[in-house]
Amino acid sequence: MLDVDRARRTGVPEAVYSQGKTPSHVRDIVIELIERGVAPVIATRCDDEHLAALEDVPEAHVLGRTSVWNPLESTGRRAGVVTAGTADHVVADEAAITLDALGHEVNRIDDVGVAGVHRLLDRAADLAALDVLIVVAGMEGALPTAVAGLVDTPLVAVPTSTGYGSSFEGMTALAAMTASCAPGVSVVGIDNGFGAACVVARWMRTRHAGS
Repeated sequence: MLDVDRARRTGVPEAVYSQGKTPSHVRDIVIELIERGVAPVIATRCDDEHLAALEDVPEAHVLGRTSVWNPLESTGRRAGVVTAGTADHVVADEAAITLDALGHEVNRIDDVGVAGVHRLLDRAADLAALDVLIVVAGMEGALPTAVAGLVDTPLVAVPTSTGYGSSFEGMTALAAMTASCAPGVSVVGIDNGFGAACVVARWMRTRHAGS
């Protein structure tokens, strides 16, 4: 049973988690959500077969492994999606397109990981100018702590499963982010770009309520 009333209750609609579902099942759910007036409709974790099955559903917006229909009008609020490296872009794309679908302007600041910390320092003013940040990193997961030590912007950290050996498919980054010495770092689960975007959307909604 679809939860078509979730957006009214929580500010974020039910998304279609495509992984583990057949392409035809995902397509049927998406079409039903569209027909029932849900906005936005978001399908995450689409593989190539899912995307192929959704090609004939009109007016799709696709980024990475996420597809969106019926995006909301712009709120004028600005969020930053920050990545440590190119390997983190799939997760960052999921966060970015979800935020865009929910009506928030997205500024991407990519490839500013701590291995090239000068690139991060060069973007400090850009980071500080945004309303809220999603910071995506794998390996040792140090980037959110570094960003939180540079600017006072609210920050949601997303550990990714990228990295060698003792990165343990994101567990090292997750542990590092939850143990951050920089106060005010919020953390979601490994590879959960959608969840990070939902945190930001809820925060934006309550912060700007009545404005």
